Amino acid sequence: MSGTFGGRSGRQGKLSQWLRGRRPKEGAADEGGREALLLAAAGAGLPLAPAAHPAPGYRCSCDRVGCPTPARHPVSFAWQTQSTTDRAQIERWARHQPQANFITATGMVHDVLDVPLEAGREALERLLGAGIEVGPVAESDDGRMLFFTLTRGTPEDEDEWWPCELDCHPETMDEHPGLRWHCRGSYVLVPPARLPGDDDQRVRWVRGPEHALPDPLSLLEALTDACARHGVEADHPGAAWPLRH
Repeated sequence: MSGTFGGRSGRQGKLSQWLRGRRPKEGAADEGGREALLLAAAGAGLPLAPAAHPAPGYRCSCDRVGCPTPARHPVSFAWQTQSTTDRAQIERWARHQPQANFITATGMVHDVLDVPLEAGREALERLLGAGIEVGPVAESDDGRMLFFTLTRGTPEDEDEWWPCELDCHPETMDEHPGLRWHCRGSYVLVPPARLPGDDDQRVRWVRGPEHALPDPLSLLEALTDACARHGVEADHPGAAWPLRH
């Protein structure tokens, strides 16, 4: 599959350096820009809901003993129905919960293709170098890169929607070390978000939500190929081709 994208050009080399060295200043996002970034995501159609945030000692604000996903999960069990793009509601949440992270529910408007960070950086470089449209992209300091795409859809007839072996739900994250396809019933953290740990770990935009959502299939080949080259095979990549009939 790698042959599709050709060799490395001077432009791609410069792009690679930019991707590896680019780190937006997060202080402004935390103080004055956090709400603006959340509203920008909602304005692009990403439904949001409040999530937990880090607590001292690598703990989660939910205070659940042994929380398996500290600071990475919604605060409400009703997050799927609670998720919204309503500006006034998001402003209220952001102002009343100033430390909260936010998740975006996938499978409504968008899906997310979630890959290991180094594989994602390589794929992004190749996609942009080949002139392929790439939508919003976020990266996480816990080693993942998130490619936001159009959703596969939620047809009224359940028989028209088939699950795929790449589909990832919150409870199955550890089963997908390679490529994860977040669709119906799943979510991801939306920037700006903070992760637990001694260092200042974040989830940040590499390409913001102002970029149009692409068809996921236009990115899938580059992502699965990069995962394979980095030793994290996607489970049965062929199973992720068009699933809705």
